[in-house]
Amino acid sequence: MAPSEPVEVSAPGEMRVFWFLLLTMVVVVTAVTLAVVGGGGSAVLQDVEPQRFTDPLPTTRPVGRADVEALRLPMAARGYRMADVDEALSRLGAELAERDARIAELESALAGAQASAVTTGTDLFKQPGDRPTGPGGGQMGGPARGEDDGR
Repeated sequence: MAPSEPVEVSAPGEMRVFWFLLLTMVVVVTAVTLAVVGGGGSAVLQDVEPQRFTDPLPTTRPVGRADVEALRLPMAARGYRMADVDEALSRLGAELAERDARIAELESALAGAQASAVTTGTDLFKQPGDRPTGPGGGQMGGPARGEDDGR
């Protein structure tokens, strides 16, 4: 047997349908691609700005408990953005260090005032206008304001 030649099975009308469908498919794929990418003036998928940390921590006053409770960090693909968390934590750390230094300063000033009061015998809690008290608990000196000494 001799090798036979391939027999053409398609009719001329079938070939036109094939080219029409191929051309239609190319046009549809191109239109969808342009719509998704954003070409052609279509705004199907607009670029979205990434969510950034806007510092809600006050800069003009010390950070309070309500500020920390209201703090919301932006989410990232896998949790929180490390840079934003680091920034917030460093800000809170600086505020706490400043408060600790101020507390230590005030405590040392109080300790110094108490030490000097003990050595001089003055009362730290005396109100202005109060008369000094003597060793027996009575008032020292002359009569109180507005009193007559009877002389």
